[in-house]
Amino acid sequence: MSRPQEDLVPRIVRVEEVRQETPDTRSLKLAFDDPAVRDNFTFKPGQFGLVSVFGVGEAVFCIASPPIWKGFFEVSVKEVGKLTSAIHDLEPGDTAGFRGPYGNSFPYEENFGRNMVFVGGGIGLAPLRPLIWQTLADRDKFGDVYIVYGSRSVNDIVYRADLEEWGGRDDVKMVTTVDPGGEDETWKGEVGLVPQILEKVNPPSDSVLVTCGPPIMIKFVFMSAKKLGLKPADVVTTLEMKMKCGVGTCGRCNIGSRYVCRDGPVFTLEQMQALPNEF
Repeated sequence: MSRPQEDLVPRIVRVEEVRQETPDTRSLKLAFDDPAVRDNFTFKPGQFGLVSVFGVGEAVFCIASPPIWKGFFEVSVKEVGKLTSAIHDLEPGDTAGFRGPYGNSFPYEENFGRNMVFVGGGIGLAPLRPLIWQTLADRDKFGDVYIVYGSRSVNDIVYRADLEEWGGRDDVKMVTTVDPGGEDETWKGEVGLVPQILEKVNPPSDSVLVTCGPPIMIKFVFMSAKKLGLKPADVVTTLEMKMKCGVGTCGRCNIGSRYVCRDGPVFTLEQMQALPNEF
């Protein structure tokens, strides 16, 4: 299905704030220059857009802030090449382009009353972050809320202020971990791989689990979810890391009969089991 031409034209966004998450990852707070666009911009957790640096290129990034934060949105960018380096060079006041939002979103209202388990690894916490904040804003509509977050090392932890706030809440059961060897003398969390820590947390088998992180982590989280008795229809992830053009033309994100950018990026494990194995 093709998109309307006006949906493919980048809109001007201005950098309002830059936050250094880790030595190679930055979060940018962006706001549309056009007040009408800024005031009416809506999206759902799990959706994505394309950020462009004019004269350099553009790439897909998830929207890393919740829709309840009005007037701006955030993206988090790991520096891995020419374009991401150009994005890292942006400073408050600079402009860029943005197209979106695109894609489907994480299930939300249909999970009211359910226990929610969020499992993130590294920068993979970015697409989960909007859903976590949205869930906590509607906290009375959900059962127990678990957050399991892991990184390779203490230095690779992102969204530290968020993690601290979530961990300080009485209505959230939160565990943070680093890979073996990634701890230092200040570390007070768990040491172990995310799937192992998830099994240790042992959430109820009737929970909804939402996960994102490195592909190898997602693969083993799926295996742990099976051990814990979760139903494949209740295990959800985003495959945004497989996208390039974001609009269904390059073919990079093709999996069987599906295109991640057009049919996703959010899929349940049940849906993925009907597709060629991507993990």
